[in-house]
Amino acid sequence: MSVKREIKCELEIDEPNQKECPEGKFIDPVSLMENGKFIFNAPPEAPVFEPTAEEFKDPLKYISKIRSVAQKYGICKIRPPSNWNPPFCVDVDKFKFTPIIQKLNEQDAITRVKLNFLEKIAKYWHLQGISFKIPVLEQRAVDLYSLYKIVEFEGGFDEVCSKKKWEKVASRMGYVCKKSSSTVLKSHYKKWLNPFSLLHATIKDEIYNKPIAKKRKVLNIKENNSCVSNMTTKKIKLNPDDDNDSNDYTKDPPYPMDRFSSKCKTGHLKSKKSTRSKPAVNYIEKYCCQKCGRDKSEKTILICDECDSSFHMQCLIIPLTTVPKGTWRCDKCVINELNKPSDAFGFQPAQRQYTLQQFGEMADKFKSKYFNMPVHLVPTDKVEQEYWKIVSSIDSTVKAEYGADIHTMDHGSGFPTGLALSGNEDNTFYKSYVEDHWNLNNLPILKDSVFSFINADLSGIKVPWMYVGMCFSTFCWHNEDHWSYSINYSHWGEPKTWYGIPGASAEAFEEVMKDTAPELFHSQPDLLHQLVTILNPNILMKANIPVYRTDQNAGEFVVIFPRSYHAGFNQGFNFAESVNFAPADWISIGRECVNYYSSIKRICVFSHDELLFKILKSCDDLTPKTAALVYADFKEMIKFERVHGTALFDWGVTKADFVKFEHQEDDLRQCIICNTTLFLSAVSCMCDQKRLACLRHFKQLCDCPAQMHVFKYRYTSDEFQPLVRKVKAIAETAHND
Repeated sequence: MSVKREIKCELEIDEPNQKECPEGKFIDPVSLMENGKFIFNAPPEAPVFEPTAEEFKDPLKYISKIRSVAQKYGICKIRPPSNWNPPFCVDVDKFKFTPIIQKLNEQDAITRVKLNFLEKIAKYWHLQGISFKIPVLEQRAVDLYSLYKIVEFEGGFDEVCSKKKWEKVASRMGYVCKKSSSTVLKSHYKKWLNPFSLLHATIKDEIYNKPIAKKRKVLNIKENNSCVSNMTTKKIKLNPDDDNDSNDYTKDPPYPMDRFSSKCKTGHLKSKKSTRSKPAVNYIEKYCCQKCGRDKSEKTILICDECDSSFHMQCLIIPLTTVPKGTWRCDKCVINELNKPSDAFGFQPAQRQYTLQQFGEMADKFKSKYFNMPVHLVPTDKVEQEYWKIVSSIDSTVKAEYGADIHTMDHGSGFPTGLALSGNEDNTFYKSYVEDHWNLNNLPILKDSVFSFINADLSGIKVPWMYVGMCFSTFCWHNEDHWSYSINYSHWGEPKTWYGIPGASAEAFEEVMKDTAPELFHSQPDLLHQLVTILNPNILMKANIPVYRTDQNAGEFVVIFPRSYHAGFNQGFNFAESVNFAPADWISIGRECVNYYSSIKRICVFSHDELLFKILKSCDDLTPKTAALVYADFKEMIKFERVHGTALFDWGVTKADFVKFEHQEDDLRQCIICNTTLFLSAVSCMCDQKRLACLRHFKQLCDCPAQMHVFKYRYTSDEFQPLVRKVKAIAETAHND
């Protein structure tokens, strides 16, 4: 029964700690469907390069050669010459790892928003003491989130009903039988979503009056009287087998329901101390309706199981006609509960370790059972279609396990290393690959890679990581630390499907992600740095973001260019290895990245300025081209120091100290405002010498006057000018050539 009432009461709601989340760009389900079925249109292919044996000798030179073409795609594939076949050197008997668990649809940004909405709807009804189940229509779970947003866009429930827009709603939802579906959708909206919508709308401009003082009165209560509360608890009903209408609802919840307690008292007029076995007469408090202030119609007064506030059923924002059978919360407590922020999303480790053989057996069994055919007969495009179908489904329960970011320092590399030669020093086959420049243990530290000047063994950047995949295991959208290059080699196994976005479109990609799922970024601003979120490439392509794909087979390289976002999944059981590297053309990009990290307060992996000075000190070994790029970056660094240093001294700072920043741990030399790793300069205050700020944020360090601040520096101009002149001289030879 629909009840229209003008509400003039006030509702006390706890103020949220954060600003209200902005509305996102809604994607109609029908835009990803054809004839009521999900469809995925594969993006265009990224370029594939096949170097000659001569070109293959120098990886950095070859990648520089193809860069002008390949970087427009974000990623590219390189097929080595046919005679290049490095041996796989992992000890398969000793190699053990613990994978992460990935529930596929929770990774997708849009689906996660929908699941969070469903969780909120389920919580809303649970707190009202009413069971909730997800409806089913045309053999698929009704997307209640999309239904809610579409009806809202079309003007709301009353507007859609009065102007007979339900067939249009069904069409936007992607249903084929629009006429029959529209009636069912209207029924489901009215039952599950309209009360929630009314409450949500009321929150914005209606608040309950202050609570009325409670009176005390002795009441005669008979044991079987309707005023006695029913203390039987009842959890949310998600199992369709419990009801006759089970065919209209999903069998499995898409979110954990055990987080909701069902142990609170329910029913109408009652006392905390009363139970069914109590005597017929009890002394209990007399409750008054907190909206109207009256205590008549006691049989229709409900008492909140959370705060003990009392209301007539007809005085609620959403009036009730029957007493809830389970727990019940008042509108204030419901709203406060629904406003609680969600936990940050992330992957959990599996409960067991695997050897490669055990993981492979599990992975092959899963894929063959899922597709009902031998793993090697499943087409890659079929796996791709199924993958994106799964991640977009709100009721999917498919999970995958992924051995990600396995450290080669702990487990050994898949490529031959010096350890592989132990006892086989005369084996020229192994020795040739130990020293090979395409060996990922060597590529980051080649002469022309600026990462060779970093002394620390940065795992994943200078030292490779390994990856053991199974069908559907996912690597989510991200770009590399410090926007460096990255290279991945597939040692063996089934293909790995990649999607890439050119670095020039990185900011546009980030905007689309934030516009599509602002709720996720509102609660987790650094979401894209967590490697836990994907978004359908078709949605990105519709937003004019260029996306390209490739299937990486065993024995092939994939190169990722600076700032390029990339994601993908594994077609089946495979083993890959990857590492970062940085040719000289990366230097200016690296500085741009550090400035960007400062703006979003992201911690750096290493100090860019410190790396630059290490290169300066070894400038005798630089090629003229590299020297020119180093000199250009040095001028940018000095320009920054002069501009902001002048501002510091104009502010009134007069004290200065010499500090060797590189002798301190990185986490002890970070700007407390932007988290930049400090090397060339910093500012401290005598009120707390341990707190440091960069030259951008010295005024935000503390409230003390400028005279108490101290400028800390690593080099004087007299110390680095000779190095700069030498680099400039080397760079000029390149210009003369």
